Amino acid sequence: MTQTPFLELALPQPVADVIVLVLVLLGAILCLSAAVGLLHFRDVPGRLHAATKPQVLGVVLICLAIAVSQRTIGGMLMGLLIVIPVILLQFATAPLSAHMVGRQAYRNGTINQRALVADEYAESKQTPPAAG
Repeated sequence: MTQTPFLELALPQPVADVIVLVLVLLGAILCLSAAVGLLHFRDVPGRLHAATKPQVLGVVLICLAIAVSQRTIGGMLMGLLIVIPVILLQFATAPLSAHMVGRQAYRNGTINQRALVADEYAESKQTPPAAG
């Protein structure tokens, strides 16, 4: 009896298909909930929360589904190697862009000031004395 090398071990096709289906479905539901949240919430912080949190997790689940669809352990590792930059870029850019949009909305005055519990940027709205 010959042994299969570790990297060539594979999931059975129906099992891999079910796992991929569940991961893609959950990812799509999370992405859809992010879109619905953008339409539902009226204020900028609520929209930012709805746009970043479920969207990033949905993309991660879909990327995992891409890796699992390769079936063999070697293929899954190669798939993970390919989708890890996508996941890292999502983790890096989503919070950064949300912070930039939120900060600009605060400076424009489109955030409800009374709803803020702590206003740490109150002095940043004032023009410095030498700024002209």
